[in-house]
Amino acid sequence: MCIRDRLAIGKIITSKPCLSVREVMDTSANPIFVSQDDKEVATIFERNDIISSAVIDESGKLIGRITIDDVLDVIREDADQNFLGMAGVAEDTFAPPGRAARSRVFWLSMNLLTAFIASMTINIFKDVLDQIVYLAILMPIVASMGGVAATQTLTIVLRGLTLEQINSSNLQWLFKRELAVSILNGFVLSILVGLVTYFWFNEILLSLLISLALVINLVSSVIAGVFVPLILRSLNQDPAIAGSVVVTTVTDVIGFLSFLGLATIFLI
Repeated sequence: MCIRDRLAIGKIITSKPCLSVREVMDTSANPIFVSQDDKEVATIFERNDIISSAVIDESGKLIGRITIDDVLDVIREDADQNFLGMAGVAEDTFAPPGRAARSRVFWLSMNLLTAFIASMTINIFKDVLDQIVYLAILMPIVASMGGVAATQTLTIVLRGLTLEQINSSNLQWLFKRELAVSILNGFVLSILVGLVTYFWFNEILLSLLISLALVINLVSSVIAGVFVPLILRSLNQDPAIAGSVVVTTVTDVIGFLSFLGLATIFLI
């Protein structure tokens, strides 16, 4: 038996009795091939609002059918893997301690390595920090704001990649949208941070410098949040697992470089 067409029950009920099956059936329907990837099948169901579909082999022979319940299981499992992957966790909830530790230690080690990179960046400006100690008080503000903004953008991109919504035709639009969002947020937050810094330290130049560094880091967070997962995917690496580690490193380094670099130029 070969399956190439589809006839919905609703169409049978609402069609005129005098019409033949051939006249009312949907001849443009595309069945699911048995060799198709489960994520690809889930995307087809989502885009076409399908609740059930025939499954055929390469010759068009009917093998069985797949329902929305099966697809929901795939979507739920994929979402669960992405959620755990963003934290560098890949084991089951009730996995033994030994296996759980082994699955986490690699990304904890990678995070340690990136922490050393950020520390080396700070060490470049140790003479500046010795002269202006309160810079060390404000450094975490710039770094943390960039990290949070990058994670927000990364989450949007990961969702788009998982659902296959991002492609070459809309990537530029997405990047411009996220860039506009970061600039608007950077403008608002820089004013807030600048005012708090001014009333705290009574230094107008310092307030301007931390505001500018914050905007720079928020813009860099968008660049990292959009392009890092795409680069990782092109290298056959899971962006859900490695993405958060990389973008956090980028925003930390850019945040420290911009803030301490500006302080070196204008305050020393």
